[in-house]
Amino acid sequence: MQTRNVGISDLKVAPLVFGGNVFGWTADERTSFSILDAFVDHGLNFIDTADVYSAWVEGHQGGESETIIGKWFKESGKRRKIVLATKVGKLSTRPGLTAANIAAAVDDSLRRLKTDYIDVYFSHHDDEATSLDETLNAYQKLIQAGKVRVIGASNYTGERLEEALKIAKDSGLPSYQILQPEYNLYDREAYETALEPVVEKHKVAVVPYYALASGFLSGKYRSKADTQNKARGSRVEKYLDARGLKILDALDEVAKRNDTTPATIALAWLIARPGITAPIASATSVAQLESLAAATRLVLSSEDVRLLDEASAWQK
Repeated sequence: MQTRNVGISDLKVAPLVFGGNVFGWTADERTSFSILDAFVDHGLNFIDTADVYSAWVEGHQGGESETIIGKWFKESGKRRKIVLATKVGKLSTRPGLTAANIAAAVDDSLRRLKTDYIDVYFSHHDDEATSLDETLNAYQKLIQAGKVRVIGASNYTGERLEEALKIAKDSGLPSYQILQPEYNLYDREAYETALEPVVEKHKVAVVPYYALASGFLSGKYRSKADTQNKARGSRVEKYLDARGLKILDALDEVAKRNDTTPATIALAWLIARPGITAPIASATSVAQLESLAAATRLVLSSEDVRLLDEASAWQK
């Protein structure tokens, strides 16, 4: 498996990230263990979670995903095979990016994950009420203590990311080596206009979330009727417009040419995009994981890419 660097750090990752938001939500513990084992068997090594996963589920408090991953580490002994990312800032009991909150939240996560270090620790969302200096100083202490190796930013604007990178450089503080933005074949404009120039300039790694647009780009949602009684149905309806259906037609055509699935094609398109390190995608079964892993082995032709680019083009 060809690997890619996380920014200018020495972390090397396979070109696909498993999104751990499903653990404890739409995948129970035993199913999650099976998926994680299969993920490693495919030669993949990057897992993304957050302290807030899955607080949105009735009866959950957050930390469920981290807890399942920690149990898997203990049972499987595969911690050293994994580049582990988690996040801080959005859990209601550990909100924001103050130094005190980060110090408390990281220990909570380490305990649940049953590990003594986190490879990539993300600011889950920009906290404009806290100075960037305070947040970066807090991360510096975690890195010096060996609790965190690399830091990342999720849901930052291009302007705020640029500002954080400048402060880090000027102050000798740790800099964000990796960005986690929303980006996929449908949601292109915001990333390509405001964030792509910043990450290219500073050689920041990029791991897009919603890589399959909440499952829309898998092709299983073709009408509003398909979204009924589905866990992510409400998130998908916004994609069911003329442009979205045009993208699905292009995915169907390219998938047919390559004898694979639309999900595989959508991820392969992202993997091939300049500056993209690894898209984040989730599966709730080992069978679903197969189509995700297949994207890391597929090389799209120039004609395939042209068709997808034209179908998903946004108005400049």
